[in-house]
Amino acid sequence: NYNSEIKKAVNIFWGVRDNQYRNQNKQDSGTRGAVTGKKQLDGFVELFRKISLELGIPDKYIFTKKTVLPGYFRPAKDWDFLVLSPQNEILVCLEFKSQVGSFGNNFNNRVEEAIGNSTDFWTAFREKAFNTSAIKPMIGYFIIVEKTEKSTSPVKVSEPHFKVMNIFNGTSYLDRYSIFCERLVREKLYDITAVMWTSKDINQIQFGDFNPAISSKTFIDSFAGFLLGKKSLFNEKS
Repeated sequence: NYNSEIKKAVNIFWGVRDNQYRNQNKQDSGTRGAVTGKKQLDGFVELFRKISLELGIPDKYIFTKKTVLPGYFRPAKDWDFLVLSPQNEILVCLEFKSQVGSFGNNFNNRVEEAIGNSTDFWTAFREKAFNTSAIKPMIGYFIIVEKTEKSTSPVKVSEPHFKVMNIFNGTSYLDRYSIFCERLVREKLYDITAVMWTSKDINQIQFGDFNPAISSKTFIDSFAGFLLGKKSLFNEKS
């Protein structure tokens, strides 16, 4: 049960974001200064590092820095969290994302980015851009989305030539993130995905899971189960 750690990670997310917003360069427009920071999701990265350590994975094989991997369609991609084996093979590769506001502008960007990163990773894996063996690595996508009226209200669809798939009719942006993350797993682009919502007002910060199938708990359970299944790889003589 990592509820307290998840709460801490969400509080870090908002705290860092607010601090970045206050200190943003005056040349930044709107909330761009808050978005361009790279530390907002450090609490979630640290959570998965803690879980890995508690599962018995030696710290030297867990990476939250120096997480760049070779690509296929580009030279390299900087991921957020890696676990390598003693044989220097990739076991786990995780990406953490967020969206606060600007839903209309950024939803499609998030979709295209995630699909592109996965396609690049699996093609590089196939082409032996990094050490490979019989072990298929686990890659995961975890996103936290602000819950507001704009992200929970139905969004109109554009259909100038053809009808969109019926599942998208009457959906909010949070609904669309849920559909998106479910389909990332269904199409085997990612092994695990999660969508969390969060909201913040003057009095409190709230958060929760949007869909049990792609919840933070399911994500953590799948991550932990995978690493437990690979624990024998780390039975090396020190």
